Amino acid sequence: MVEQLLDYTGKVALVTGGSTGIGRAAALAFARQGAKVAIGNPSDAGQKTADEILGLGGEAFFLKTDVSRAESVEALVNATLDTFGGLDCAFNNAGVLPPTVSLADVDDADFDRVIGVDLKGVFLCMKYEIRHMLKVGGGAIVNTASVAGVIADPGMAAYVAAKHGVVGLTKAAALDYATQGIRVNAVAPGIVRTPMIERWLRDEAFAANLLAGSPMHRAADPEEIAGTVLFLCSSMASFTTGQVYLADGGQTAH
Repeated sequence: MVEQLLDYTGKVALVTGGSTGIGRAAALAFARQGAKVAIGNPSDAGQKTADEILGLGGEAFFLKTDVSRAESVEALVNATLDTFGGLDCAFNNAGVLPPTVSLADVDDADFDRVIGVDLKGVFLCMKYEIRHMLKVGGGAIVNTASVAGVIADPGMAAYVAAKHGVVGLTKAAALDYATQGIRVNAVAPGIVRTPMIERWLRDEAFAANLLAGSPMHRAADPEEIAGTVLFLCSSMASFTTGQVYLADGGQTAH
């Protein structure tokens, strides 16, 4: 029954940051449920995800995309429309992590990069996705926030600021378009076993400390987050907008 409700046959999904981790898992999940998938990624590694989908018999394309640049995001949305003829849902997932340092030691360039990708990138993606969705009468958007969007961690000032901003952008956009058929939500993962944080998890002492705050005492697999994304983009969540869905193994339940 769930598979039927999450049937994306004939739908078009756009995923940024689709080369690895949560983005790759979501792109593959959309494809397995029948969606045509557009993948944006800053490196050519995104092509591998597109090739995996094609290998499964699905439809996908990859376009090298820098979400911090308006012209690059607009090109991705336009390519999606040109290739697949529409855009039903989007998962704005591209993100970067800064070096772990206290606020006074944050390099200006690192701060600008994190804000540019993690926050401005979400803004730009929504801007161009929503412009199309307004023309066709609706759509669903999910942004990647983080537990760092609702709480804070030491040494992560730029990232915490960006992810709190994503939460605010999500809520603001949801209110702007709630009567126009466009739903906007965010998923806020806890610790997820992705290449971006693998360096943390390889350090046994650091990983133990990192996971100590999780009641489940483990990192999530990317596929466990992808399920939340597909739910929020589906008709099962038709009355859900402006929400931040924590997928954190109970980390923030304390």
